[in-house]
Amino acid sequence: MSYTVTLIDFPDAPSDVIATAETRFRRELDKLLGDEVEPALKAFENASESSADELTKDEIALAARWAKAYDAAKTAGFRALGEADEAYFEVRAE
Repeated sequence: MSYTVTLIDFPDAPSDVIATAETRFRRELDKLLGDEVEPALKAFENASESSADELTKDEIALAARWAKAYDAAKTAGFRALGEADEAYFEVRAE
């Protein structure tokens, strides 16, 4: 499971606070998706760029799992930070 998580556009936060938030986010994704983090991310990216009739039912289901897991991970990541309007977690497969 080789991927990176980066907190984007969270101004004025110390680097240790950002690192802790990124770790919480990643831990939650790993808990919810396990070894399917990368395939789920790819399915979500494909779903975002395709129409539903171009995807298999499995791809659609995996993309939906990604969206749900991302929301839960975002909540975990922002815990104790509060929300910043433009802030988000970027996930990239390596």
